[in-house]
Amino acid sequence: MNEGLVVVVRSIISFFTLLIFAKLLGKQQISQLTFFDYVLGITIGSIAAELTTNLATRAWPQWVGLLCWAALGYLMQFIALKWRYAAKYLEGEPTIVIMNGKIMEKALRKMQYRVSDIMELLRNKDVFDLNQVDFAIIEPNGQLSVLKKAEYEPLTAKDMKINKKSSGISTELIYDGILIEENLRQLNKNKKWLINQLKERGIKNVSEVFLATLNPGGSLYIDKYDDHIKKITDIGDYKGPY
Repeated sequence: MNEGLVVVVRSIISFFTLLIFAKLLGKQQISQLTFFDYVLGITIGSIAAELTTNLATRAWPQWVGLLCWAALGYLMQFIALKWRYAAKYLEGEPTIVIMNGKIMEKALRKMQYRVSDIMELLRNKDVFDLNQVDFAIIEPNGQLSVLKKAEYEPLTAKDMKINKKSSGISTELIYDGILIEENLRQLNKNKKWLINQLKERGIKNVSEVFLATLNPGGSLYIDKYDDHIKKITDIGDYKGPY
């Protein structure tokens, strides 16, 4: 009983300590997670877990260790903000992996990246053809920034000197075969309207729909459970003969 109470007290202390440290370290720990931030977060979490459950040792030294790690992390962030030269070594620099449409093999080898890794990151940026890429840069947090060749850049309404209204954020009307009537009312629609829209697309019942969304601009998206796709394209690496 006493041990359980001690764990509860330590858990409360650890929780609020981590909450305070997270506020001090800022959102960069999440939004721009570098390798150093990743290791720092894991270490602080491990110390907090040890502080909570290891009753064989005193809590005070572990709390001091937790404080030191958080303080050092904050100090490194402060140094990186004040001195760009120091940030270059603490956080790393962007690396060009595709330049003028050509893959920089030496840069890939230095970073221990494979071409398949770059292809995956490009697909995450909606780029499926290397011919479209002018520059690609690996950022210090591991994200890929892509600059397409001019002929593949999409035209915008501003380029065409067209005034375009905002389409707004899509709202779920059907999710996993279940109709969300409250969302329909928010968009000034009713069940009858939605049923008619489904019938126009050859859908007889709401239960056939996996997801349906509608934005304030009137764009309706519908995805059925049965998509009638006979063969899914395999874009993975060659797995070798079996």
